[in-house]
Amino acid sequence: MNMPEPHRHGEATGRKAGVVIASTRAAAGVYEDLTGPVIVDWLTEHGFEPFPALVVPDGAPVGAALRALLSQQPAVIITSGGTGLSPTDATPEETLPLLDREIPGIMEGIRSAGTAKTPMAMLSRGHAGAAGQTFIVNLPGSPKGVMDGLSVLDPILGHLCDQLEGSHGH
Repeated sequence: MNMPEPHRHGEATGRKAGVVIASTRAAAGVYEDLTGPVIVDWLTEHGFEPFPALVVPDGAPVGAALRALLSQQPAVIITSGGTGLSPTDATPEETLPLLDREIPGIMEGIRSAGTAKTPMAMLSRGHAGAAGQTFIVNLPGSPKGVMDGLSVLDPILGHLCDQLEGSHGH
């Protein structure tokens, strides 16, 4: 007799995901984006169905890409880049107005994980929060910073999506 598999917290199968890479130089083809493929692969490995990564210049194009993705109602949008202090770094400013609720503990965890390896992680100004039922998080632009951020998201992302969808009672 075949027993149905029990519900696993954090099951992402079938959930859509978006990726926005904020990099003026990568968008212009000056160099290859190295973080988008890492994030798309990670999302795929975790059962999400990611849209192709959007590589856009820093600033207002980040907000436009986020709004375009939100219209597709993904469960998750992960950004990379534009979180530092240079004059063109504006990903946090483009993200914050779209969030209905911030989730500060996630960014605290991401900065803490990064700071254990480099003090420069303290300079990342990213946000994490909910835009409706979509979770949005701003990761740094470096591949190592992205990996640190994904390691923080790994044990919580499925449960977080369950809660945003209202499919997990508390």
